[in-house]
Amino acid sequence: MKLLVISHTEHYRRGGQIVGWGATVREIDHLASLFERVVHIAPLHPGPAPESAIPYQAGHVELIPVPPAGGRTLGSKPGILWRIPRYVRVILRELRRADAVHVRCPANISLVAIVLLALLKQPRTRWIKYAGNWSPQAGEAWSYRFQRWWLRRNFVRGVVTVNGEWPDQPEHVVSFLNPCLTDEELEEGRAAAAGKHLREPLRLIFVGRVEQAKGIGRALDVVSLLTAAGVSVCLDVVGDSPERARFEQQARQAGIEARVRFHGALPRTALPALYRDAHFVLLPSSSEGWPKVLSEAMAYGAVPLASAVGSVPDYLARFGTGRALDPDDIRGYVEAIRYYAAHPDEWKGESTRSAEAAAAFSYRAYLHAVQRLPGMPAQAARVDR
Repeated sequence: MKLLVISHTEHYRRGGQIVGWGATVREIDHLASLFERVVHIAPLHPGPAPESAIPYQAGHVELIPVPPAGGRTLGSKPGILWRIPRYVRVILRELRRADAVHVRCPANISLVAIVLLALLKQPRTRWIKYAGNWSPQAGEAWSYRFQRWWLRRNFVRGVVTVNGEWPDQPEHVVSFLNPCLTDEELEEGRAAAAGKHLREPLRLIFVGRVEQAKGIGRALDVVSLLTAAGVSVCLDVVGDSPERARFEQQARQAGIEARVRFHGALPRTALPALYRDAHFVLLPSSSEGWPKVLSEAMAYGAVPLASAVGSVPDYLARFGTGRALDPDDIRGYVEAIRYYAAHPDEWKGESTRSAEAAAAFSYRAYLHAVQRLPGMPAQAARVDR
């Protein structure tokens, strides 16, 4: 059975090898175990690959590269229109050859794909993953709103998986958990969590793009207020962006540069050492579905302090760990950390529950869930690699 994946996952050339954004590459590597062949249509970017990019391990995954389109500046938007004909040609060609299709939304290329699927009969097995916030409050791009509207009405005639459970959720919209952990990582994380205790300096970790929307500025404000209150605290920042220098300057101006370490983009293999030391994972971002960084850090016993957006409040309440707060409630984050510092036994209980809950985000659990989707293989494929 051949699976076609369509996504905006960034790919690069590193030497003579194709590498892609690590979280998605790992997920597709595991997903590929259910199929004889996987073809992935996704952008191939110029320039050097970030440290977080990795090669596919599954030998039967093939990338069909397309030019990237869009961007964060106004001047980059017209380029999307120039790319659409190319996207249409490539997607139509590969859809005719596929037994099943998996589209990862929201993204420009994904928008093209879900519109085309509404016009086509094949393939009949269709799985759309909406990885963003399924029920945002405001401030999103029109294309994101359109994709959710299109998917709610099931014009693609397939199953849509989303983070969390929502009021008036249509039958074809299925709640799904984002995978990010191997069995070995779960075992390593449980061992780390078992020996972890809350003591100063309190160690916080932020993993994500170093930009305002992801909440790094708010995280620095939290550290600044804790320091002013006499709490010994340090923050590890993993990630990068063109805005990084601005936030390094913010740390210097606040006098907390000695308490904040900007690591830049790191390979996935470097993160466990930081997760093992972290008491809290801090993510006061403006919008999320369910960020994988929370699952990864929770596996190692870090207690999540994150924005009350997307499915974050629902899952944290269900797992009995952490706090979901308004992203701009800086003092709320500070008071939560000070409360845990004064009640280390409560922190320890939530740290233990975090590690236990992380098992729900394993690749093993993910593959079982995929196999329950309509039309998906009931058992792993036999593939010569």
